[in-house]
Amino acid sequence: MIFNIKLLKRIFVFVALTSVITFPQSKVGTTAANFLTIPVGARATGMGGAFVAVANDVSSVYWNPAGLSWLEKNELNISYSEWLVNTKHNWIAFGLKLGEFDAIAVSFNQLDFGNEEITTADQPNGTGQFWSADDLAITLTYAHNLTDKLSVGSNFKYITQNIYNESANAFAIDVGLLFHTEISGLNIGMNISNFGTEMKLDGKDLLQPVDIDPSNTGNNSNIASRLSTDSWPLPLVFSVGLSWEMLKNEMWNITIATDANIPNNQVSYLNTGGEIVWNDIVSVRAGYYALGKDASVTGLTAGFGIKYDFGSFLGKINYSYTDYGIFKSISRISLTIGL
Repeated sequence: MIFNIKLLKRIFVFVALTSVITFPQSKVGTTAANFLTIPVGARATGMGGAFVAVANDVSSVYWNPAGLSWLEKNELNISYSEWLVNTKHNWIAFGLKLGEFDAIAVSFNQLDFGNEEITTADQPNGTGQFWSADDLAITLTYAHNLTDKLSVGSNFKYITQNIYNESANAFAIDVGLLFHTEISGLNIGMNISNFGTEMKLDGKDLLQPVDIDPSNTGNNSNIASRLSTDSWPLPLVFSVGLSWEMLKNEMWNITIATDANIPNNQVSYLNTGGEIVWNDIVSVRAGYYALGKDASVTGLTAGFGIKYDFGSFLGKINYSYTDYGIFKSISRISLTIGL
């Protein structure tokens, strides 16, 4: 027990020091791959995104990978939402139990911008050609229970962004902790996400003819050159959360939670929310996303879910609603199958 306490202290100190070193100043509007910060899962978003210390289903891959090892069954989650300005956000994850203490997962996080016809000054009604853009992150996750109270988890990500003929790639890791305290129902969670390499766009459209000496009429005015773009860091986020299962019996299960988030590309903010489960079948959720963020367009969230045991598998359908102010609202639908 002494060893466990010492280990816990060392891990918490490491996470705290890392956050202090990593977030010395805000880099507002200067990060790439910001789709990595789009919240996933209708259950978590219905609770206002306060899920770092809850993290007990396969969506913990996004919120806190340390929660993956607490899965009761193998889980497949498919989530979809009509995101802002006519984009589509898709998230798929499969978590596999490797025994009592370990679990792994693979997930795909995609933001699809769709196709749009190319127009020019000479052809303002369209050229008949189309351009497209999409963002994708492929994540491998491993989580392990160090004790019957403490678990750790890590994500290993490959990230790519594509726009027309240009693309950028990066690699990143997440590290999470989840501690089930001695106080019944009280959990503490921590997570650092998107610690990785920078992204730099490259592609054939950056190959351009250049006249290196426009004042000399006798030289070659079409020297082949490659334009160079800047490199941009990933949106690094440090999150710490508390959750409390304030009531649990055969009929009811009530959980409240709050997360503090410290990103490197905007101001810090809070997520808060709760969940009421009746008879382990019907769930109702509510919360508030980005509390305390100045000029935030997000706000109230709500959601519900239905769960049913079919015998050979467990099925869950969840829906969430998030108020996005001038952007109206975002609805998310998630289907989860437990095997």
